[in-house]
Amino acid sequence: MSLVAFTAVATATLLVSVVTSPDRDDLEEFYTGFGSLTPLRNGLAIAGDYLSAASVLATTGIIALVGYDGVVLALSTALSLMLLMFLLAEPLRNAGRFTMGDVLARRMPGRAARMAACAAALTALVPLMIVQLAGAGDLLAFLLGFNSTTFKTASVLVLGALMISYATIGGMKGTALIQILKIVTLLGSGAVAAALILHRFDWDPGALLAAAARGSGAGRAYLTSGLQFTGSCAPRLDMISSELTVVLGGAALPHVTMRMYTARNARAIRRSMSWAVLSVALFVPIVSVIGFGAAALVGAAPITADNAQGNTAFLLGARAAFGEATSVTRSLLFTTVTTAIFLTLLASVAGMILACGNSLAHDVLAYGKRQLTPRGELKTARIAALAVGVLSVLLATVVQHHNLQPLATLSFCLGASALAPALVYSLFWRRYTRTGLLWTLLGGSAACLILMTGTNMVSGSPTSAFPDHDFNWFPFMTTGVVSIPLGFLLGWLGTVLTSPRKAAEQRRQYEAVEGWILAGATARPAGSPPRAASRH
Repeated sequence: MSLVAFTAVATATLLVSVVTSPDRDDLEEFYTGFGSLTPLRNGLAIAGDYLSAASVLATTGIIALVGYDGVVLALSTALSLMLLMFLLAEPLRNAGRFTMGDVLARRMPGRAARMAACAAALTALVPLMIVQLAGAGDLLAFLLGFNSTTFKTASVLVLGALMISYATIGGMKGTALIQILKIVTLLGSGAVAAALILHRFDWDPGALLAAAARGSGAGRAYLTSGLQFTGSCAPRLDMISSELTVVLGGAALPHVTMRMYTARNARAIRRSMSWAVLSVALFVPIVSVIGFGAAALVGAAPITADNAQGNTAFLLGARAAFGEATSVTRSLLFTTVTTAIFLTLLASVAGMILACGNSLAHDVLAYGKRQLTPRGELKTARIAALAVGVLSVLLATVVQHHNLQPLATLSFCLGASALAPALVYSLFWRRYTRTGLLWTLLGGSAACLILMTGTNMVSGSPTSAFPDHDFNWFPFMTTGVVSIPLGFLLGWLGTVLTSPRKAAEQRRQYEAVEGWILAGATARPAGSPPRAASRH
């Protein structure tokens, strides 16, 4: 039944991409869908892009295995989107056109800012795409009962081709509709599974938590903070670093911020973000109950035996909730859950491929020595998305047998340490200069890449990417404790070291568009082009 459902979903979503593909060679239609989505639909699309398959599966697994710390992680996920709503959403919509490079170039015209933004975007998103593509093969093998390497590799190739098709054919509008279908299916099926788990414990959360603590094998520690960071030299600091990385990193990843540019106006983006935050807020209790249910009904040992990181806990918990008796209803319910996860994988990677392709085409290739025509840029965007997608698929087939959690963590670290400081400074600090921007993006990214190699997620533990090696010289799970302050510091340092003449000139450039960026002011400086047609 699962295979039939997957085939139907793949066919239907591909048809949606074809039907919604741009009718004309219009950049605005491909990049933003003409802002045609209502706030409700755009909000659901934002939530769909934000909740990647890696986040859903990893968060459920952490809750199932370590309890309290996993719930804090889920809450941090929701808090990150709230940060985006209250701090960045409106300025991003006002300053941006199609990509993050547009936002940064609004006050710092030139290729340097665009190329640095593109490099940072690719560095942040490609690792996350690899994780989810590799996970797609494992998930399909788990659901269909195949364990051969050949089947997993073939699954990655086929699903990767499908994801690339969504991005290159459907553009922003096509991927948005798939994200909407994904988030509705995920929340709906998850809510049913969570309700059935609570029903198994007579709707008593205390009984569920007690059973989960017993099933985890950790006892009382399961319901207190710090279990996930037991081996750390500074558990509290490690926990703060991890949660701060999620809060700042999730809000700044390019495939999420690109949805801000699709809103018609400031009011529309506020309403869209309200729906997005509500959707993610519903996700937190659902994933928490399913995670605790997996620990209570399945147990930590069977979960880790199936996947050391607990990435199958969502499915195992849902299966246990539906009971052991074989029936048509049970099969349909579980198939709905598996289809939701399958759709989550497809939609998440498609959005990231689109973000990378758009950035390459619009921020780098369209601003070369020969500027592209709109038709040429649209063709280039599709080719760029195809190239990024193919590269990610090939890399996923090579590394699929390793623990790829460090790559997912790296993506959030890069978002928090390079992209978040660059956006905050660019949107709100008048004195910020091009030198400060480049130091933030390049220095923050370099710090993450270097420090990540020394974490215990890469080596030094049985569950690390290289369990047989130990070069664990950085005693934290994430790089955030060092790289986030460093990213902000480098931005400040690069700015204060800029020559006074250049600093004054770049400050005037910001002041000329400050009202536009922060408040969407309609009065623009002389010669400033309208938002929909601006080029920097």
